Parts: sequence; C-alpha cells; structure tokens
Amino acid sequence: MADEQSPTDGDAGLTRRAWLASGTALLGGGLAGCLGGGDGTETPPESTPTATDNAVDPTATATPTETTPTDEAQTQTEPEDGDAAGAYSVSMAPMGEVTFEETPEDIFTIMSPYAEMALALGRGDDVNAVYAVEYTNSLMDAITAPLDGVSVDWRDCFDSWNPSPEKLYDLESEVHLADPAHVTTMGKWEPDDVEEISDRVAPWFGNKFSAEHGQPPEAYAQDYEYYTLWETFGYVAAVLRERERYEALRAEHEALVSTIREGLPPESERPTVTMVLPSTSDDTMWVYDVNGPGYHAAHTRPLGAVDAFADDDGVTSGTQIDYEELLEADPDVLVILGGIVDTHDMPAIREALADDPVAGSVSAVENGRIYAQGGRHQGPLLNLFQLEMGAKQLYPEAFGAWPGYESGPYPDLSADEQLFDHRRVAETITGDR
Repeated sequence: MADEQSPTDGDAGLTRRAWLASGTALLGGGLAGCLGGGDGTETPPESTPTATDNAVDPTATATPTETTPTDEAQTQTEPEDGDAAGAYSVSMAPMGEVTFEETPEDIFTIMSPYAEMALALGRGDDVNAVYAVEYTNSLMDAITAPLDGVSVDWRDCFDSWNPSPEKLYDLESEVHLADPAHVTTMGKWEPDDVEEISDRVAPWFGNKFSAEHGQPPEAYAQDYEYYTLWETFGYVAAVLRERERYEALRAEHEALVSTIREGLPPESERPTVTMVLPSTSDDTMWVYDVNGPGYHAAHTRPLGAVDAFADDDGVTSGTQIDYEELLEADPDVLVILGGIVDTHDMPAIREALADDPVAGSVSAVENGRIYAQGGRHQGPLLNLFQLEMGAKQLYPEAFGAWPGYESGPYPDLSADEQLFDHRRVAETITGDR
C-alpha cells in the first residue's frame, strides 16, 4: 500500500537535547480504548498492497503546489489549551475553516496516524474507530512499550476502512479525523454523503494525500495543500486544544532531527538503503522511496539515506520486485516495513533471504544488515522511534548500535543510548510534566 512530508520535513532543529458551525476543519492519560467492535476486512496498512489502495493513494504529483503554513500563521488560528468556553475555528486544506462549539470528545479516525496523534495528545481513550484495528494495536503496543504510563487498547474499536454513512451516524463522534477528499474515493460515499455527515454529525478534519503528495479527487484538487507530518499534528492539536503537549513533542522531534543531522557522515560514506514490504505469499516485495515527498518517508528522509533504487527508472515507489531485481540494486541495508508487528516474522524473513541463492548474495543479507521498522503510516510517536532506530541501524558508529531485534516491543534502551528523551515524551503524554 502506498503513509508525509515535504522534502524538508523535520529539517528545522534545535540542539540535542461538536458540531460544525461553518465550513468543514485544524490545530489525560495515555491509555486508549474504543467504542464498538471492529468489522472491517481490509488488509493492514503495511500489508500487501491492493488495487483499491493504489487507486485511492496514487504516487503521481498532484496539481496543487505545496504551500505549507508557517508557524506564525498556525499560532494566529490556534485556540488555547483547556476547557475555555466559546466557539473556536481551525483551518486546514481541504476542509477550509471549521468552527467548533466546544472541544470534541469522541474521535473517529480512519488512517492510523490520526489515531496516534490523539494518543500522543493524551486523548487515546476517546478514539472510537481506526483502520486495521489488530495491526494498528500491535504496532502501537510495540512503540509505546518504552513510554512509562502510556499504553493502548484499541482492540474493540470499529475498523473504519470504507465505513458507511449509517455507521458514522451510529458512532455519534464529535470530530472525524479523516480527509473528506479521501473518503469520496471510497465506494460507499458520494459528495453529498460527506457534506451530510459534516452537517448532521460532526466535521471532517484530515489531509490524506500529503502522505506521498498524491493526486486528490478533481473536486478538491484546486485548493488542496500538502503538509508535513508535524504540521498536520499541530492542526489536530488545535482541534483538540492540546497546544502545550504538541509544542513539547515537537521540541523533542526538532532536537532529534538536529542530533541526527549533526552526526551524519559525508554522503560518500553512507550505506545504500532499500525499504521494502515483503509479500506474505511469495518471494516478492514492494519497494518504497526512502527520500520521496510526503510523510510516508518522514522516518527515512531526515537520515540522508542513499536509495539503492534511486537511479532505476523502472522501479518507482510501490513497485513489486523479485530477488533478482533486489540483487541488481544490491543495497547495503535492507529495511523491513512492519517488522516490529506480529504480521511479519523477522527471523523467518532473514532466514529465507539468506537461504535463497539469489537473495543470499545481496550485500545487506551477507552482512546481516536486515532491520525491522514499523511502517510508513506514522504519527508523531512512531516517527520519533523510527528516526531513532533508523539512525542506529544506518549509522551505528555515529549513533550507537541498534540492538539485535527478533520480535516483541521496541527495545529498552538506556538513557545514554536514547537519541531523544523517552521519559520526557511519556510524561508529556500522561500529563506528568
């Protein structure tokens, strides 16, 4: 399946260490629970791509130009934290300005980055729906393990891929953190349905096509804008009135990116990298651009990785390849999407590659540099951890070695080994800071 960011996402750095009133919407503890049972049947976000996925998430550059908002512009529209009375408005493409009479409580999401944003803002308990429930819950379990006091249990959430309008009436959410342009590409929705849900249930608020700067539907293309992962997170924080948590987490991200940038070796000394999603049915895999636009590469682009397929015009992001094509590119490092989720067995993947006469000759396989990652569909927490693990996987001499990983949660790194402060992030989420 083809998850953000502009070509400069995360480039800014510090040193280390209700109801819709007009228009259609922008910018507690760490436990998360859901309302209603999941009944979706779609494949997980980092599972085998489907024809539907390719149709709704193309990789071609859209007509709109990238016009991301400045921090100053965001600040002018962001309401204060807390329970201050009175309506407030938040504006983000493609919805435009959305007015809320009060802070939304019940939160509907489709794509997992938005559910993760709610979790990071201390609102995980209020999520009632998320796409690929079992997969997403497993991924969040893995990356919240190092965060003391933060956990997730979305197993009883509604699985929200291509929900019916009737289901959204049943859920009675107070905000739908989903892109209305994306929803109209699903088979159960007409533009009138999208507008009706905004008017009669709760507003939409999301921007899916920033994931890879994909082409939005024609009706939305003229006014569509692309945002980085952390800009989108800021807008969501404004909707949920959690600016203080957002600012604290953004500072951790900026410091982490600055730390990575300062420690990067010269490009001539960097390994070549291939990011793949292995098929669960044969010996093929889908390869993804490590330096492409959008938040799907927000965990690899800041690493300055050298893409092993960069010069291969026949292989674009989302192309299915075989072992012969992998050997021809011969990456020094192979990154496995979904590797920290139960869906993929890392020891079995390593063994299968090593035992194959073709794949076994790939440099990454010969040198034991096959690493697990989480996924391209990432919110702020997964982004932080994937940047940390990626830096260690690609540049152990600069950032410390990544521990040998077989399965289970994110490894328990000592404070000296961490590239960002895990404790501070946990305390930000739980409200203990």
